[in-house]
Amino acid sequence: MTVLPRYLYAPVLAGAAALSIAGSLARVPAEWSLAGLALLLPLLALVARWSPARSGSSAGVLGIVAVALWPAPLMRDQGGSWLEACGAAAFWALPALGAVAVGGHLRRQAARTRRAVRDARRDQQLELARDLHDFVAHDVSAIVVQAQAARFVAGTDPRQAVRALERIEAAGLSALDSMDRTVHALREAGGGLAAPAPGLGALAELVGRFEGGVLEAEEEALGALSREADTAAYRVAVEALTNVRRHAPGAHTVRVALRRSPAGIELAVANTAPPRGPRNRLARRRHTGGTGLTGLRERVEAAGGTLGAGPADGGGWRVSAVFPADGTTQG
Repeated sequence: MTVLPRYLYAPVLAGAAALSIAGSLARVPAEWSLAGLALLLPLLALVARWSPARSGSSAGVLGIVAVALWPAPLMRDQGGSWLEACGAAAFWALPALGAVAVGGHLRRQAARTRRAVRDARRDQQLELARDLHDFVAHDVSAIVVQAQAARFVAGTDPRQAVRALERIEAAGLSALDSMDRTVHALREAGGGLAAPAPGLGALAELVGRFEGGVLEAEEEALGALSREADTAAYRVAVEALTNVRRHAPGAHTVRVALRRSPAGIELAVANTAPPRGPRNRLARRRHTGGTGLTGLRERVEAAGGTLGAGPADGGGWRVSAVFPADGTTQG
């Protein structure tokens, strides 16, 4: 805790050092010099900790000189040689340098703390950006696909168009929920309470909103993951389903399987080959890309799992993530 404003420490030290040097030249009593020394050492530490580099360096050098020179009059009165005076000055410079070292150490520690806070905030911002991509992009892509479907069938099958509009409404509400979670995360950074990130408990709802989605989940696999792995597995499902909409719109079946395997708990998302036609070409033209499997693999590996992706039987695509059960790390 500082007593004076930071910008005052260097001028105060310079003034005190100048008075001490003048007192040494005027041969003031040793008691006064020692009292000035008791003031100079804390000021040296405070300047090294708080003052700007330019003004702090000048005042610090002056303060060290003042501390080193205070015994010079005593040495002259006792008839000491210049060599002895230089030795005494060097000896008394040590506590001054020590005070500067203490202040400099505290300054470096504060700088490291600021850097750590800045890095943590940057990581949090990146995490929020990934959240927006993983969740909002999934729902927005659903809105676009359903809007395209409604446009194609509006003239021939109004009932299907109404169903598409209902899916658009549900995807829009889900996107709003994702944005609310992001806002809660920002509030948590400010000291508020954050909403928990969704996990595999919401997998059935996620797959149920996906046209052609089929869920095959083993009950014992649902509760066998750590919280971090559970959230990462849900992100895998979201990203995989989003990529199906982007790269394979109209795929007849998208199978999401959650099961226990010899390696741990496996989540797999596999789609059949997309049909060819005008709807598929339109969807491909609007695709602009995203963070993709690279960011997803980093998230899975951070949770102790592994991620694989490649062609599936029948011309489709399959994404698979395996996590260690019960929160244990894979070797």
